[in-house]
Amino acid sequence: MKKNILFIFALFVSTYASAQYPPYVSSYVSEKDFPYGQVSADELNMKHYDKDTSAHGVVLQEYGTSRINVTNDDKIRLMYQYHVKIKIFDSRSFDKGTINIRTSGNDNVSEDVDDITGTTTYIDDDGSIKKLDLDPQKIYRQHLNKYVTDVKFALPGLKKGCVIEYKYTITTPFFENFHPWFFQTNIPKMYSEYDVHIPAFWNYNALIKGPLALTKKTAEIESNCFSSHGAICDCSHYVYGMKDIPAFVVEEYMTAPKNFWSAIYFELSDYTDPYRGIKKKFAKEWKDVDDEMKRSDRFGGQIKRTSLLKPLIAPVITGKTNEMDKAKAVYSFVKKSIKWNRVYSRQSNEEIDKVLEKHTGSAGEINITLVAALTAAGINTEAVMLSTRDNGVVNHLYPTIDDFDYVIAKANIAGKSYFLDATDPLLGFGMLPLRCLNGEGRAMSLDKPSYWIDINPGIKRNITTSLDLTLQPDGKIKGTLTQFSFGYEAYEKRLEIKRFNSLDEYVDNRDEKLNKIKILKFNIENVDSLELPVAETYELEFETSRNMNASRIGFNPLLFGRISANPFKLQERTYPVDLGMPVERRYVLTMHLPDNYTVETPPKAVALALPNQGGRFITEFQQGESMFTFSNITQFSKAIYSPDDYGALKELYNKIIQSEKVELYFKKN
Repeated sequence: MKKNILFIFALFVSTYASAQYPPYVSSYVSEKDFPYGQVSADELNMKHYDKDTSAHGVVLQEYGTSRINVTNDDKIRLMYQYHVKIKIFDSRSFDKGTINIRTSGNDNVSEDVDDITGTTTYIDDDGSIKKLDLDPQKIYRQHLNKYVTDVKFALPGLKKGCVIEYKYTITTPFFENFHPWFFQTNIPKMYSEYDVHIPAFWNYNALIKGPLALTKKTAEIESNCFSSHGAICDCSHYVYGMKDIPAFVVEEYMTAPKNFWSAIYFELSDYTDPYRGIKKKFAKEWKDVDDEMKRSDRFGGQIKRTSLLKPLIAPVITGKTNEMDKAKAVYSFVKKSIKWNRVYSRQSNEEIDKVLEKHTGSAGEINITLVAALTAAGINTEAVMLSTRDNGVVNHLYPTIDDFDYVIAKANIAGKSYFLDATDPLLGFGMLPLRCLNGEGRAMSLDKPSYWIDINPGIKRNITTSLDLTLQPDGKIKGTLTQFSFGYEAYEKRLEIKRFNSLDEYVDNRDEKLNKIKILKFNIENVDSLELPVAETYELEFETSRNMNASRIGFNPLLFGRISANPFKLQERTYPVDLGMPVERRYVLTMHLPDNYTVETPPKAVALALPNQGGRFITEFQQGESMFTFSNITQFSKAIYSPDDYGALKELYNKIIQSEKVELYFKKN
């Protein structure tokens, strides 16, 4: 099985780099940037990609370059240029024609995106070749906040068989924002190349990771490549290339795909001012990150404002005699007071008193307010910065704030820690949304060093389903379904119920989806009692597959929760299976039969287990006088399974699906 390749090296460049790094040239010749706007007849007539005939599109050529240089207005900037040409086979790859470029800035400087060009080339119905150019008026800039802006455009006239091409340049004053390069994405690539030029005044660490090996790697020294106001130095020139790159196949139960793509990342280690010769270290230790966040007006500065919150919190905790009751009351108060605006953030861009006045805010603003409010109530609380599942994993090797995109609270009560997120009113105390369950977070305290902590609330996804049914003399089956949803299953159930205006609408919707089963009555409890399981009780009625005059009546005992498709379909999987939390499902059916009926050929018991106590699937069948009981248990005891466990998981699902196809027959004596 392939394993991810993790390779770290330092680009320590200096004016004497030629002595330190003898040029290495691979067998591939650098292609440099390919000509813009040239589409061949073979590319237009291409019906599929030979190396992956299932692909909906393929990158024909991709080229990028990053270099630090002096701009026309005499400023030193890091410039990234990107150019790509893509063949579109069908509509399922039309998304490749919609581009979103995220830029950042601050009160003084910001990144710029310019030189945007794009074209769509296709064969018209009359057989002629047509080209449509991107209209500059249809390039949009969306300001998400004063620090983040998205630049968006869509290529015109997409149709099956077309070839799209576009280019742009990002100019940034932030030398630490050296653009990564993703060789692998969700469509295959015929060739991808990244061309990097780094003057000796800047030193970067580079990280290559992923399952694929480079097919091209060159290194050479460029003499006197950088010059500004008398400051001159050599540059290190690196070229990284890869050909015949397979698509990365996304499968269920995983975090951000970019965590596992073959890619190269750069981190600024240190920088020497070209004019004054002063050297500045950028690579930090975690205590540097800790100190920076403590001093930040948007993080530590807001957490310290407990005196502001004490008058607001006092009536909330009045009459509460212990820390747990106080913490729950404060948590509920913040959830009700501030509505989440769906923006992720690791800090508070607004002062917390203004957030409370506006009653709306980002995740950072809500949860930093929560940390300050709990602290004001006398609860020992820390802020925990993390990276959400879609954002990727945090690189432990290079301490940096930029890897984080979210913050939560960690309340320490009676020797136990509780992770809290106040963005969702349906989250119970100590529960986090799935987006936050992404490995480790960095706990930040105002009075002690930061530290890593595993983001594990210790809560399962758990559901128990019980049916008590009776086969009636008229051939109908009547009885009661009782379902208890615990933990994350209860959270998902509450989300589902709250999508409807009433419980009646929710049940009507469920009734419509049940095949041949009719809900006669229902009772649902604890929807708003977040610390209790959601309890659902239904009186059911449905027809059997044959009438009572038949000598045999077919019946599948697994009426609810049947697994119909295996989520694991790959031959091998090079990235973990991440369920987010352990899972347990229990199902019990008790069936009462008329006196003259018995079960013909009862199903055999099944007992399957994953290696290393990773989970199990067990079925049992017990027959009594005029009745039988059928039960099964499905357990996945781990939140995360390694790629080595993939084959066993896949096989277990195959056997579960096979087992759940079992059909009983009631035989008339």
